Amino acid sequence: GFLGKLRTALKPIIDSGKYQAIIIDCPPALGVLSMSALAASDHLLVALQTEYLAMEGLGQILGVVDQLKDAQATSALTIGGIIMTMYDVRTNLSRQVVEEVKKHFPALVLASYIPRSIRLSEAPSHGKTIFDYDIHSPGAAAYEALAKEVKKRFSL
Repeated sequence: GFLGKLRTALKPIIDSGKYQAIIIDCPPALGVLSMSALAASDHLLVALQTEYLAMEGLGQILGVVDQLKDAQATSALTIGGIIMTMYDVRTNLSRQVVEEVKKHFPALVLASYIPRSIRLSEAPSHGKTIFDYDIHSPGAAAYEALAKEVKKRFSL
């Protein structure tokens, strides 16, 4: 079906052996393209804002993964990790959300948290990555640590 088209399109690239990993970045909305990306994936990294309502979204995405497996749209998809984003060390809410998610998914929460940061927010408006905009910012350091952690987690 439609959900398998992206996996079919990626198969020659995967089979070529040129790449250790293919990363598909999706918007937070679960539209047809995101569903197709999930069906084409082996692992899902969930970016989760450290806000209360975001935890409801986590439950929804886990439900979608189960639905895709039930519909046999994917067999390989697993939750590869949860990335805590917009983390604010000054608020109890950020800490509480992290604690709650860790309580339910202790092995999935990655150690690298992406901070709430003005520099991270400004970079895209200047058409730049955080590494081009302010490589010495805490946000750049957090993304670098995250990249290393993901690389290690998936043996890349």
